Amino acid sequence: MKSFGAAFCCLFFAAGSMFAADPPKQLPATHAEVSYGEHARNVIDFWTADGDGPRPLLVYIHGGGWVAGDKKQDTSKTIQPFLDKGISCAAINYRLTGEHPLPAPVHDAARAIQFIRTKASDWNIDTQHIALTGGSAGACTSMWLLLHDDLADPKASDPVRRESTRVCAAAVSAGQTSIDPKVIEGWLGPNVLKHRMINMAVGEATIDGALQNYNKHHTLYVEFSPYNHVDAKDPPLLMTYGGDMTLPSKDAGHGIHHPVYGVKLKEKSDSVGHECHLLIPGHSKSDKYANVNEFLIDKLLAK
Repeated sequence: MKSFGAAFCCLFFAAGSMFAADPPKQLPATHAEVSYGEHARNVIDFWTADGDGPRPLLVYIHGGGWVAGDKKQDTSKTIQPFLDKGISCAAINYRLTGEHPLPAPVHDAARAIQFIRTKASDWNIDTQHIALTGGSAGACTSMWLLLHDDLADPKASDPVRRESTRVCAAAVSAGQTSIDPKVIEGWLGPNVLKHRMINMAVGEATIDGALQNYNKHHTLYVEFSPYNHVDAKDPPLLMTYGGDMTLPSKDAGHGIHHPVYGVKLKEKSDSVGHECHLLIPGHSKSDKYANVNEFLIDKLLAK
C-alpha cells in the first residue's frame, strides 16, 4: 500500500498521442478549508470516520521542502483505507518559507494539532490517539512534533495555545532528520546543500548566504532538526526511505531524501531506548511492521 508521502505523475502514449493521467481523486471532506490561524494557508480538511465513540485521527502534513506543496492528494488511496478502519483523517496547509521562514511552517503544524484538539467534541476525536504522517518536509515536521517537548501553554489567553501538541505516533517517508547544513554535509556530502530547502528554511536566497550567516541561523538549524530531540519517552516512529544508499549523495534530490537520515535517527533512538522502525529496501526492516499503514493502524487502534 502506498504511503501518504507518495506522489505519482504518469504519461501514457497511444497511437502517437500523449494523454495525461487522470487527476487525483478527491474524497469530499466532512469539513473543508477550516481556518486554524490568521494566514490564508492556515487551513485544514477533515474526514470523519464512522464508529462507536470518539475516533482516532491521522493527520497528513504535505511535503515540498517547506517552499511548495498542498494538502490535496489522491484521497481514494490515502484517506479511504483509514476511514475504512474507523480512523478519521485530516490534512493541513501551512505557511511556506519563501515568505515565512522557520519557525512558521513547523509552528503552524503544531497549532493545527492544537486547534484539532479544540474540536474534539464537535468532530468526535479521540485525543489520545492522534498520529502524524507525511513525506519529505512533511516528514521532517511530523518527526519534530513527535519528538519535541509539548508546546502547550496553560496560561495562554488563546485557548488553542493551551492545548497539547503531543501525538501518539508518526510514520513518515523520506524525511530530513537534520536540517543543519554542517551536520548533513558531513553525513551526505556537498550535494545535499544544493537543495533549496536548507537555505530557504532560514530565509536565505542561496546556500552561500546561509553558510556565510551560519552563526546567525544556528539556533534555528538546531531547534528544527528532529534528531536533536529524541529521548526514550517519545512516542513510536516508523520511517521509510528509498534503497539508494550511495554516498556521497548523487544530487540535491537524492541528498535531501537520503536513507542515511533514517539510519542516523534510528541509531540515536536505539541508543536511548526509543521505539523506532526503519524500512529501507535491501538494508533495513522492522520485525513487526511491513509498511506505513500497518504501523499507523496498529498504533491508532491500540487500546
